[in-house]
Amino acid sequence: MKLFPIHITNFMIDGGSMFGVVPKVLWSKKYPANENNLCNWALRSLLIDTSEQVILIDNGYGNKQSDKFFSHVYLNGGDGLEGALKKAGYSFESISDVILTHLHADHCGGGVIFDQNKSEYRLTFPNAKYWVSKPQWDWAMNPNKQEGAAFLKENLLPMLESGHLNFIEKDCELYPGINLRLFNGHTIGQVIPFIDTGKETIVFMADLIPSTAHIPLVWNMAYDIQPMVMIQEKEDFLNEAVKNNYTLFFQHDLYNECAKVHETDNGIRLKETFTLI
Repeated sequence: MKLFPIHITNFMIDGGSMFGVVPKVLWSKKYPANENNLCNWALRSLLIDTSEQVILIDNGYGNKQSDKFFSHVYLNGGDGLEGALKKAGYSFESISDVILTHLHADHCGGGVIFDQNKSEYRLTFPNAKYWVSKPQWDWAMNPNKQEGAAFLKENLLPMLESGHLNFIEKDCELYPGINLRLFNGHTIGQVIPFIDTGKETIVFMADLIPSTAHIPLVWNMAYDIQPMVMIQEKEDFLNEAVKNNYTLFFQHDLYNECAKVHETDNGIRLKETFTLI
């Protein structure tokens, strides 16, 4: 099994949104903001080559949205989705599976693109099965008012209409060594992949723990729809991560790609950071 971080881009959003009830005087020491209160965040995916499948976890915003849309997220840096895949030695056509942790635009928008005439949508990965949890899909089709703007029909319906969409009903082993578990604090049915390489378990954190700064139990995003569920899910996961010495792979941490955690007198905290390869 070979793993490749796919650094698509960075994006900027309000620091208060990313840290919820945590005061700026605290979070800004860990994650700095500019004069407009914007923090810069990474948008990483992860490519897994099992020798039988080539699996991509999440695919970023894509590029089909309007200039007005992108004016709010300030994309910067990164290699682009196609460029990052080429850097790792892969193409859109070589992807066999796309696992979508959830259907917010920054996680799934890159899976659908315009055709050359910009007249209709088509799949970015024409040979891939697209996987999403059934609870998340049902939720995205009838979202609450808080999440409604994050679920864009043009990102979602082409996957279904193409016949490439596949549903994950519950926790499962999708392929040998690729275990998927569902979490509900951030959004209903978020999929968190646990990758067993044979030497260690790497967990793709998505929006369960978007950065090392979010490791403390109450350092959570304003975007989380069920804050108390999120706290409990994080506590259970972090205890498991310490016990099993998991490697945490962060999708949104600009400064740290991977980390391990350990128990301290103040609870479970960051132990060390490093890059995956």
